Amino acid sequence: MQTISDVMSADVQTIGPEDSIEEAAQEMRDGDFGLVPVTEDGQLLGVITDRDIAVRAVAEGRDPSTPVREVMSEGVVCASEDDSVEDAARIMSDHQIRRLPIVDADEQLVGIVSLGDFAVDSADIGPVVEALSDISSPS
Repeated sequence: MQTISDVMSADVQTIGPEDSIEEAAQEMRDGDFGLVPVTEDGQLLGVITDRDIAVRAVAEGRDPSTPVREVMSEGVVCASEDDSVEDAARIMSDHQIRRLPIVDADEQLVGIVSLGDFAVDSADIGPVVEALSDISSPS
């Protein structure tokens, strides 16, 4: 059984809850990604997305120095590094998400997986194709 730790990206850029949304946006721009996990002492507190910045910050007229904590998405769905690839794909499908933070037994962030990671690294991408189809379909 292939586990999520076999396909996840372990080199994850994170940001702290007191960092500014401007810093978060710069990280996204420089790394060419639309989601940054928000951590404190390795613990996953939430994520901030380009959409969070646009809809919760810019649209509300917030200052670029606004702390990430004020606009981040909390209650983030995550998976364990020991979960199977199929379980992770199912979680992503059930929750209609394209990126899934991965934590260890101590709830420390150890990686992130995207649908693209499955397609590139998974020998059996059937569950991933199903997840992608479900995520891309209107609810």
